[in-house]
Amino acid sequence: MSEQSFAAPFTHRFTAGDRVALAVEYDGSGFYGWQSQRKLRLATVQETLEQALSRIAAAPIVTACAGRTDAGVHAARQIVHFDTPVARDEKAWVIGANTHLPAGIAVQWARPVAADFHARFTATARRYRYVILNRPVRSAHFSRLATTFHYALDADLMHAEAQCLLGEQDFSSFRGAGCQSSTPMRNVHFVSVKRYADWVVVEIQANAFLLHMVRNIVGTLMEVGCGRQPPGWTAEVFAARDRTRAAPTAPPQGLYLVDVQYPARYGLPETAPGPAFLTPLLMGV
Repeated sequence: MSEQSFAAPFTHRFTAGDRVALAVEYDGSGFYGWQSQRKLRLATVQETLEQALSRIAAAPIVTACAGRTDAGVHAARQIVHFDTPVARDEKAWVIGANTHLPAGIAVQWARPVAADFHARFTATARRYRYVILNRPVRSAHFSRLATTFHYALDADLMHAEAQCLLGEQDFSSFRGAGCQSSTPMRNVHFVSVKRYADWVVVEIQANAFLLHMVRNIVGTLMEVGCGRQPPGWTAEVFAARDRTRAAPTAPPQGLYLVDVQYPARYGLPETAPGPAFLTPLLMGV
């Protein structure tokens, strides 16, 4: 029996000066968030990725990302870009970089993009999933990859609660302390809450997000979903524009950046939003 192989997955070549876009996934539990910072006990995803890319380039590489994730937060499709100082092929930026990366970070693909592409500023939408394992006992396998909540959640009620968040509105009630955005206004495209057996998945897409915005929204929805707060409380909290009125911030380990969208002219690949371990449930397999 002959072995099967994937058909030529690495076909792009880059010359010096090209702008390179990468898709990166990571388990954020071993890192102090995305952004490089000084004097930290834990490494950040950005500095770890840049070290690996710099080894492939034999020169310093500095990346920009679509969205800076917090400590313990994961990504299934983080988009980054950099300008390469040397000629390399796609396989070098993907397979080569992965050989120098720890198990918790993996480059998925590399593509040449126009010089005006910017991973952050040309993005038109970001999409997050918050994953809750909703059962009486914890899991030995998912303690770092999902938030365990031991009280029954009404996912349908949580979904109904969340619909008040749609559109361009002031999200001050869900804005984390230390947020550096110049405005609390954000445009939420959709929010959904669905149950899949023991899993409750909150999905939210917006043009951009404030610091801790998703986790603060999820924390508030969970308070209603478990019956600690009455239906309609989310809308009351939202209207108050006061962070002290909302619930505590939900834990970081349940949060995944799963998609970043760009204008079609940049030609980036489309991939199914993760995380991969949920795909059979989400697809009904």
